[in-house]
Amino acid sequence: MTDKIDIASMTKDELCSFFKSIGEPKFRAEQVFTWISRGASISEMTNLSKALREKLSQIALDSLPRVEKKLVSQIDGTVKYLFRLYDDALIESVLMKYKHGNTLCISSQVGCRMGCRFCASTIGGRSRDLLPSELLGQVIAAEKDSGERVSNIVMMGIGEPLDNYDNVIKFLKLVNSEGGLNIGYRHISLSTCGVVPRILELSDEELPITLSISLHAATDEKRSEIMPINKKYPISELLTACVSYYKKTGRRISFEYTLISGKNDGIADADELSSLLCHYFKGTGAPIHVNLIRVNEVEETGFKKGSEESVRRFAERLESRGITATVRRRLGADVNAACGQLRRSAAST
Repeated sequence: MTDKIDIASMTKDELCSFFKSIGEPKFRAEQVFTWISRGASISEMTNLSKALREKLSQIALDSLPRVEKKLVSQIDGTVKYLFRLYDDALIESVLMKYKHGNTLCISSQVGCRMGCRFCASTIGGRSRDLLPSELLGQVIAAEKDSGERVSNIVMMGIGEPLDNYDNVIKFLKLVNSEGGLNIGYRHISLSTCGVVPRILELSDEELPITLSISLHAATDEKRSEIMPINKKYPISELLTACVSYYKKTGRRISFEYTLISGKNDGIADADELSSLLCHYFKGTGAPIHVNLIRVNEVEETGFKKGSEESVRRFAERLESRGITATVRRRLGADVNAACGQLRRSAAST
């Protein structure tokens, strides 16, 4: 890590205290906060004196990610970014374009230590957590490069957001701040593989974001085989925490289910999944939604996608048993937009 001061991770109040500590007036905080949200370098903050800019350049961290590589889908315009951080670590973000606005999928860590067997992001483990400024910086850098506003954020990229809890919470408050990017909490989704104590802690934060649970199996035996975290927090503990989260927040929880051919995509699996969710959420009034995802075929895992017909049958079976199911539309198929692969290919060259 660096000894420089990470001013881009500071709230306005923290910036006020910082500028006071270096003998500058408090109004500098508002100026710098606005400049940061525009992706300006310190040298571009033209309403600061030259002397102050030089001073900040010496003591402040330049944490805005730099575009290392950019792939643009010829199919749907999805943009996959490989970002280089201040310490040369690499992460990925994906900009997806919809009629209702632009959604950015961001990373929360450099690598991941959760070990989910179907995921390329966890191969090689976790190097470090991302700073709030680096989380924010992915949004700012994507807006600056594309020239378009990001209206929605999904925290489903490289890393486990709840394994970087404090930095993620600060990022959420920064990205929602007036005078900054001002992206509403209801336009932000956070995906977790099931860090139960942090789910319970998150329910007390009073942040009306959307929580997505990476479930991917309906029995402990199958889930533990593909998701090691299930050995620490089994399905019963996870879904009990989800019910508690819903009762505290009133916010619908979405369940992600990656379909792996011959592993968890049979009709019996659909029946087990629907019975499981109905059992835990019965009487709560919570709408149950399952987002079905075709597995991303990564060479190291050996997992394969099922047929379109098998996906359709699985979705229809859930619907017939009262579970709302959608099949995630795959964007950026020609640029491998699923997270982890671009970073790994860059690291191996």
